[in-house]
Amino acid sequence: MVNALKKEVLDKGFIEVIDKLGSDLTVVNSARVSFGKRKEKYDDNDRKLVKYLAKNKHWSPFRHMMVQFHVKAPEFVMRQWYKHVVGIETTSSSSTKDHAWNEISGRYVPVSDFYKPDNWRKQSADNKQASEGSIEDQKAANEIFDSAMDFILVSYQKMLDTGVAKEQARMLLPLNQYSEVYWTASFQAIMNFIDLRVEATAQWEIQQYALAMKEMMFEIFPETTKIWFEVN
Repeated sequence: MVNALKKEVLDKGFIEVIDKLGSDLTVVNSARVSFGKRKEKYDDNDRKLVKYLAKNKHWSPFRHMMVQFHVKAPEFVMRQWYKHVVGIETTSSSSTKDHAWNEISGRYVPVSDFYKPDNWRKQSADNKQASEGSIEDQKAANEIFDSAMDFILVSYQKMLDTGVAKEQARMLLPLNQYSEVYWTASFQAIMNFIDLRVEATAQWEIQQYALAMKEMMFEIFPETTKIWFEVN
């Protein structure tokens, strides 16, 4: 088990480390087992070996370190995140190996939390899927958003009060509803997520989760994480 490590993200979201497997020595011991060797103390020779493994894409030793996260994020963030999970690959070089994903269900639990941005961004002029800057009339956007959300939430509650099953009433709910997952993944898979989602082209909201997770990985596996970002 690990000491509580939790970071608040967005207005109501968070990432929390529930558990972890391994240490910085795990990578080098996993690699050296080929020679029947095992070390108890990390030193510069280990740093050189980890750098060699990462630089030459010898990924399997990095998969012996695992982290279990509890994540609360808007549904549209979760859908982007799940692209890193779907389809368990069997090839040894795949970055999508070693995942487990369990999510809260709107069939069982009424949805109550929704994300509202602090800033309404403009559509990018040269990227169809991206945003940039801010729109001028933030007040108008907020009024439109609040009006729509009020109508949706009242309608959702009325459906539940009428006796409609939660699994059907939830069809009214928008993508800004908060969801919660337990995500367990290998060090390599987590680094793959971070590498892709801290990019400037990633949506701002998921960038915030990737940046928070990056900070956590420096705390959990400081030596290996530092070397990873030096090499990649």
